[in-house]
Amino acid sequence: MRQFSLRGARPGAAAVTVALGLSAVWLAGCNARGDPPPKQGPPPAEVTVLRAQARPVTLVEEYVGQAEAVETVEIRSRVQGLLERQAFRDGSVVHRGQLLFQIDRQPFEAALEQARANLAQAEASAANSTQNLARVSRLIADNAVSQQDLDTAVARDRADRASVEAARAAVHEAELNLGYAQITAPRDGMVSKAMVKPGSLVTVAQTLLTTLYSSNPIYVNFALGEQRALELTRRARTKAAAAADEFQLRLVDGSDYAHPGRLDFVDAAIDLKNDTLQMRIVVPNPEGILRPGQYVRVAVPAATRPNAILIPEKAVQELQGLKTVYVIGADNKASVRQITATQRLGNDWVLDSGLQPGEIVVVDGLQKVSPGATVKPVFAIPPTAGAADLPGRQC
Repeated sequence: MRQFSLRGARPGAAAVTVALGLSAVWLAGCNARGDPPPKQGPPPAEVTVLRAQARPVTLVEEYVGQAEAVETVEIRSRVQGLLERQAFRDGSVVHRGQLLFQIDRQPFEAALEQARANLAQAEASAANSTQNLARVSRLIADNAVSQQDLDTAVARDRADRASVEAARAAVHEAELNLGYAQITAPRDGMVSKAMVKPGSLVTVAQTLLTTLYSSNPIYVNFALGEQRALELTRRARTKAAAAADEFQLRLVDGSDYAHPGRLDFVDAAIDLKNDTLQMRIVVPNPEGILRPGQYVRVAVPAATRPNAILIPEKAVQELQGLKTVYVIGADNKASVRQITATQRLGNDWVLDSGLQPGEIVVVDGLQKVSPGATVKPVFAIPPTAGAADLPGRQC
C-alpha cells in the first residue's frame, strides 16, 4: 500500500484531506455498489371521485312553454262618470276587494237622495190609498157607495203599493251605482298599467281601465308531438303514474324553477297544421316569478330506467363526439374509459354504456390526471358500509 505523508502540509489542507477521506468511507459503507441515492418524486395528485351507482331515474324531454294567467280580468266601469283618482301603482300586486279606481261620487249621491225621496212619496201615497180602501169597504156594506167606487179604491191601493216597490228598486239601483263608483279588485293578482288617467270620462262597460292577471297558481302551455302526447296521455290515465309525474321548469337564464307543475289539461283535438297536441300544466307561483306570457322550458317525463348510472357533466370530457371519463383502479392508477351517453338529467349525464356499478370515477381535478398516473382519490361523500349504501349522486 502506498503511504501518503501529511508532513509539511499546511494545516488547512490536512483537515480537508481528512474530511474527504471520512466522507468516502461513509459513502462506501452506505452504498457498497456506489449507486447514487434514490430521488423522492412528488406526492400523488389529490382528486375528487365518486362511486358509480345504479338507481331508478325518470328521463325527461324539454319543450318550450309559455305561462298564462289562470284568470285574466279586464277592469271596466259599471257606471259612467269622471275618473277621480287611481288608487294603485301600475304593475303592482293587489288583493281581492282592494280599491283600484274612484269615480266622482257626487252625481250618484244626488241620485240616491232623489230615489229615497221618491220612495217616501210613494209610501205616503200608498198609505193614503190603504186608508181610503178601508173606508170604502165599510161604506159598501151600507150601500153608501157604489161598486165602482170600491173597485177604484182597490185599484188605487194596488197601484200605490206597486209604486212603493218601484221606488224601493230605484233606491237599490242608486245605492248600487254609488257603490260602483268605487272599482275594486275582483280577486288577488297583478294589475297592468292604467289605461286612463284621472279626469277622463269613463263610459259604461266600454272604457278599459286596466287588466288584472291572477298569479298564483299559473298555467304553462306547451305542445307535444302526436306520439309523445299519446304516451303522456296513457301515463296520465294511470293514477299512480299521474301522481308521480312532476313537470320541472327551467327559466330563460338556465336556472331551475323551484316548484314543479302538474298536468291540468290535454286538448281534445290534434292541431292539423303541425300535428301537435296542446297541453297545460298548473304551477304554484307564490313568489310571483312567473308572469303571463313568459317563456320557459318544460321537462316532460319520457321514460323510466330502473338501473341508470348518472355521472356529473363536469366529470365527462368530450373530443370529436367521443365522451370519456377517468376511472381509478384498485392500485389508485387512472385510466381513460370511453362512455356512451345521449341524455341528460339536470347537470348529470345518464350513461348508456361504459361503466359498471361500483367503479370509481374522477369528478373534480381532471387537469391533474393523466393515463396511468397514480392519484390520491378523495370521496366527496365518504363510502361507509359499501357500494349499496351510497347515494346515486355524491357530488
